[in-house]
Amino acid sequence: MSATWLPPEQYAETLVKATAFACLFVTDEHDRPVQLRAVYSQDHPWQWPGGTMEPDERPWQTAVRECREETGIVFGGPPRLLAAVFGLPGAQWPYNTVGFVFDGGRLTAEEMASITLDPEEHDEVRALAVEEWRAHMPRQDFARLEAVMAARRTGTTAYFDTWDWGDGDC
Repeated sequence: MSATWLPPEQYAETLVKATAFACLFVTDEHDRPVQLRAVYSQDHPWQWPGGTMEPDERPWQTAVRECREETGIVFGGPPRLLAAVFGLPGAQWPYNTVGFVFDGGRLTAEEMASITLDPEEHDEVRALAVEEWRAHMPRQDFARLEAVMAARRTGTTAYFDTWDWGDGDC
């Protein structure tokens, strides 16, 4: 044992800090990604239903809760991880970011029509073909969308580790 051993609570203070998020990736009946336009973010205008984990909450619980709060859709599962997302801190955010993207399935036309947005968070919902999203998203957001679509198609979980906050173009 090292002479510099610290009690767990002191050691924890020396570690890198991170925030965590979880979301559900959904498509419509035509396999077009569904995204919500955020009223609070010009840097990342189009997002999947999801958000920051709360204390004592697991990633799957976060994704389901946030989807319900943001769209009114109650998703029951089962949990299927499509992607793990990681980003380094930068000028826009002082902590590492760790994210979990779960498969929320395909929404029927009736489910799409029933989406009720929280106007304090989102003001529009769209379903577009993947390539149509390119014009509406920053480069990194679109790359993440492509990685998640490939993960869903192949069944292989994506690891997307370039969600950095450093250059403003994430």
